[in-house]
Amino acid sequence: MMHLQEETLRELTERFIPFNRFLGITLGSIRKGFARLELPFRDEFVGDPMRPALHGGLISTLADTTGGVAVWTHTDDLESRVATIDLRIDYLRPGRLERLIAEGTVVRAGNRVGVVDIRLFHPSNEGETIATGKGVFNIVKPKKPAHAPIL
Repeated sequence: MMHLQEETLRELTERFIPFNRFLGITLGSIRKGFARLELPFRDEFVGDPMRPALHGGLISTLADTTGGVAVWTHTDDLESRVATIDLRIDYLRPGRLERLIAEGTVVRAGNRVGVVDIRLFHPSNEGETIATGKGVFNIVKPKKPAHAPIL
């Protein structure tokens, strides 16, 4: 992937999408068919203060965003749009109150649909998966301008 594309995807992921910016999602690394995103912990992200544990919706949001970025790296241009069709999350253990990392790997990317496997974990123990996901994303490529008729 060209450096310009990586920086553009970083800008789109971290600053252009208001919800990502609000949460503080950062792009750790990308390559074609792969994205690693990170989310620093904030007190507002606690979903169960008695346990305590991260909110499941936060985990799901990071998985969704990571899957979309991973599919975006598989497109031929930055004009394409990626939208979630389906997302499944399996919560394996409570998320601790610390930075959360998600890695998405494209397992299939066609002309209109991309499928991604996603794994979420904490940096303090990368071997301990807290959730897994499978995302299906719609790929909308830009329409090519119609050619003018030959007179």
